[in-house]
Amino acid sequence: MKSEKEKAREGLLYDANYDEELLREREACADMTYELNLLRPSQAAEREALLRRLLGRAGKAFTIISPFFCDYGYNISIGENFFMNMNCVILDGAKVTFGDNVFIAPGCGFYTAGHPLDSERRNRGLEYARPITVGNNVWIGAQVCVLPGVTIGDNTVIGAGSVVTKSMPANVLAAGNPCRVIRKIEEGCDPREQQ
Repeated sequence: MKSEKEKAREGLLYDANYDEELLREREACADMTYELNLLRPSQAAEREALLRRLLGRAGKAFTIISPFFCDYGYNISIGENFFMNMNCVILDGAKVTFGDNVFIAPGCGFYTAGHPLDSERRNRGLEYARPITVGNNVWIGAQVCVLPGVTIGDNTVIGAGSVVTKSMPANVLAAGNPCRVIRKIEEGCDPREQQ
């Protein structure tokens, strides 16, 4: 019989609310993020060490500004030269992978978790988790919400306040609710200049 954690990895409905193993893991993660969020910004070495314990994988150079929150931590992978501003949330029931040179503005959320539409299964604590992948050289504006199963292609810019409900291709400026492609980004040009 599969554990709830194994079901989550496979994208199946799993018991996220009452399974003892997952509850313990989320509690341990909550303790670590609590500790992280209490550290002074000047305690850079302690912050980095704690983040390296928390995250599944981290590049050599990265910055995550507090407060920061996540569910498990071990499902999060960040590449080189990663920057995440304050007040960001990652619900990492499934893998959340960020490439190199990713810049994330304040107040963003990356949510792998989804719930059944029917209340009976939802009330039993069942949910599913779909991975999120963010490519290289991506800029995500403030207050962006990225939903389960989304992939954002390399060199793409997501405008502030967007709700990303489906995958976005590489090399585009995209924005809105729901997020949609506005235009392609030509290499070497500032997207604001491409009218």
